[in-house]
Amino acid sequence: MTHSLWTIILAAGQGSRLAASTGGTRKQFLHHEGHPLYWRSVLTMSAVPELAGVVLVFPPQEMEQRSAELENLKNISDPGVRILTTAGGDRRQDSVRLGLAALPRDCTRVLVHDSARPFFSPALVQALLAGLTDDVHGVIPAIPVTDTIKQVEDDLVLATLPRETMRAVQTPQLFPADLLRRVHEQALREDWTVTDDASMIERAGYSVRIVPGESANLKITTPEDLRVLATPAPLPVPCTGFGYDVHAYGGNRPMVLGGMPIAGAPFVKAHSDGDVLLHALCDAILGCLGLGDIGEHFPDSDDRFENISSGILLSEVMDKARALGLCITHVDLTVIAQVPRLAPHKEAIRGNVARLLELCDQQVNVKATTEEHLGFTGRKEGIKAVAVVTATRKQA
Repeated sequence: MTHSLWTIILAAGQGSRLAASTGGTRKQFLHHEGHPLYWRSVLTMSAVPELAGVVLVFPPQEMEQRSAELENLKNISDPGVRILTTAGGDRRQDSVRLGLAALPRDCTRVLVHDSARPFFSPALVQALLAGLTDDVHGVIPAIPVTDTIKQVEDDLVLATLPRETMRAVQTPQLFPADLLRRVHEQALREDWTVTDDASMIERAGYSVRIVPGESANLKITTPEDLRVLATPAPLPVPCTGFGYDVHAYGGNRPMVLGGMPIAGAPFVKAHSDGDVLLHALCDAILGCLGLGDIGEHFPDSDDRFENISSGILLSEVMDKARALGLCITHVDLTVIAQVPRLAPHKEAIRGNVARLLELCDQQVNVKATTEEHLGFTGRKEGIKAVAVVTATRKQA
């Protein structure tokens, strides 16, 4: 099935808690880095390759003003996706329902996002997309609660809630579009009042999955939060990493490429599981980070890495990448071997690498080639792989 992904960005709120601090300007229209706050969410969403378009929900009384503003923003920096507008309602859930009505009918998946959360990343959206499977009806980002949480009534504590089971929920939130429409119609008929779309999905009896949120994805709510807008965030730095690895044939490790076993292929000589493709990928990611190579982090002299899955090594490299704010945007992989024939395996490898990196398939490319019987690969003595990773990282 072909999926069409859209996002609804809610910019119709009153912002009453901040009115005194902003001179009456609604928070979503405050300027940050020269643009209204909601525009940052538009630009971030437009960096997601799967996104087909955006529906912006504005206050009804400001539609003409905001539509003119939007045209100017598009002329300055066209995000490259369709942008539609619609008027919002009295409550957040009313604005979502009206946004859903403005979506094209071929939209199959929808992200619902609050414009007061302008600092999320495209990587968060990719994590949501990876989490929406056939057995799950919604995916939301959440972060652990660090404070002790009390249940209170009339200023008296009723109970202390176990914070290890608590999560603070963020947006964007991802749902199948048709399901979210049906649940909103049910909520309207039965007069539900909810604070987010996930709670509406839950109340209707459907399952919701959590993926790790981002600590930077804060919501501009109080006057103290305005300090974040006063300090421009440093722009991410583009970077490229190159990786190369080679393994000889004739060993005792069954061939694995990109985490996928290759049946009938020559066995390889290796200390780990010998996944030449993931080794090259690890090197490329480490190159983006300026952290040396895979041999420095997982030396073949260390018995801990004897026959270890290269997927585990990649997971550890990705932990370093996330900690340092690396956001991978594309991966290009090439396997060079005379044997085996890899054409039947490329799509499976591509899909598995995308899963390991929490990317969509379109952000991963896998190629296979021979060297026309030249060199050690041409003599069927071994296999090699190269990887190129493009990414952005936080400024030091």
